[in-house]
Amino acid sequence: MELSKKYIHMNREKGKAVTQITLDDDFNVPDTKPDLIRIILDKGEIRLDETTITQDHVWLKGVLKFSLLYRSDQEEGKINSMNGEIPFQESLAIDGANEYDTARMSWEMEDLSIGIINSRKLSVKALVVLKAVIDEIYDEDVITGAEREGGIQLLEDKLSAMQLFLAKKDTYRFKEEIVLPSNKPNIRQVLWKSVQLRSVEMRLFDGQLNIKGEALVFVLYEGEEEEEHLQWMETALPFTGIIECNGCSDDMICDISYDIAGIELEAKPDYDGEERMLHLELVLDLELQVFTEEEDRIVADLYATNEKLTPVYQESVFEKLLLRNASKCKIVEKMSLDKNQEPILQICASEGNAVVEQTEIVEGGIQVEGTLQMNILYVTADDRMPVASMKDILPFHYLIEVPGINDSCRYHLQTGIDQLTTVMTDSSQVEVKAVLGLNCIVFEQQKVHKITEVEQEPLNMEELQESPGIIGYIAKDGDKLWNIAKENYTTISEIVTTNQLPSEQIKGGDKILIIKTVG
Repeated sequence: MELSKKYIHMNREKGKAVTQITLDDDFNVPDTKPDLIRIILDKGEIRLDETTITQDHVWLKGVLKFSLLYRSDQEEGKINSMNGEIPFQESLAIDGANEYDTARMSWEMEDLSIGIINSRKLSVKALVVLKAVIDEIYDEDVITGAEREGGIQLLEDKLSAMQLFLAKKDTYRFKEEIVLPSNKPNIRQVLWKSVQLRSVEMRLFDGQLNIKGEALVFVLYEGEEEEEHLQWMETALPFTGIIECNGCSDDMICDISYDIAGIELEAKPDYDGEERMLHLELVLDLELQVFTEEEDRIVADLYATNEKLTPVYQESVFEKLLLRNASKCKIVEKMSLDKNQEPILQICASEGNAVVEQTEIVEGGIQVEGTLQMNILYVTADDRMPVASMKDILPFHYLIEVPGINDSCRYHLQTGIDQLTTVMTDSSQVEVKAVLGLNCIVFEQQKVHKITEVEQEPLNMEELQESPGIIGYIAKDGDKLWNIAKENYTTISEIVTTNQLPSEQIKGGDKILIIKTVG
């Protein structure tokens, strides 16, 4: 017997691990920096420098990078800044991992606390969650046909499954030179900088992935002019880009993850030698998986009338697309100052970070719970503290509607901020309006009992000769001609011809005459 096979290229999760680490260190204020009086604003991020995979382990090496804006002891140039790093190494255990695998890494900063020990020393503590996922690419074979001498009866079934067409990692770089407006003084020193992404979209076209979005850039700096020391500038820079994806087309299904791998924003001289330019370099790490959804006819069962054929089955899982959903979650909340904080005179900049803390498959969709972590830098009326900040964590929840979803479905969610505005309602309160983009792709899992091989052995002729040559049968509800023909070593066409049936469909109560064709 000759079996025809088709191989479906797929990927699956081989293993994953999550660990929580605490980073704790003390830092001395550099000699070039003035004494610390009060911390205004701080932030931190993880940079993963090296990932090494050995047997059953993923080894990580990276640093926690932190920055802070503070009030110094100086009367001139009251506001200053500093930054530092805490290196770390960590191991995550994943059974079955080996040196030929590649891991997808991600991190979350659950807490960052920077405190003043004394005017020349800081305490930095961070609680970080590290995640590693290893995928493996494999081929799943299905039987699409069979041939043998003497003929064979085949029962076919339809299989719709996604086939992995492309899996790759890539990098997108965006570079831009920003010139200060003519009414702004030259830069003496950059004190605080922020680059946020807005409305990032990625779409697959013929042979390429198109990227577009907006980079919102904010810089607080010390100007060269003595009468106006503290200055700031905010601008929005649209960006577009192309990633080559050979052979891809816009009707394919793509699952894309992106993370900010690095941001560089530095002051530099313009053509006249004056510090009036900012050089921005933004790096995004992309992970692409592109699928084609194909429909095949596979052999679900088989038999022969002159030989005993026993198919051997194995349960396999195939995926098909259930839904792609680009949802928008709106947040409208108010933030209030603490009693000890200086009143707001003017908002300088607003920075938000959307964090999904929990997702759950519920009836009709995916319930998403998360927080929008807000930092607002503002100008005060107090000359002793010209700028201050307010922080808050704004909760959100949203139901992504996915008809037909069940607990076995697999999904991937990418969250970003599309819009964020902050407006003063009075000197102690700010209204926050945000629109979050929740881009979700959901895959339905199909458990298929597929044939892997067929065992062949001769018929028991003595047993067949003892059975009646003609059988009268009254069909029951749910009966199918395939099962009746297979059990009696005949064919569907023979039963249809003998009984002059109008079709191969029967119903309960139908009377059928079965004539044995062997024995």
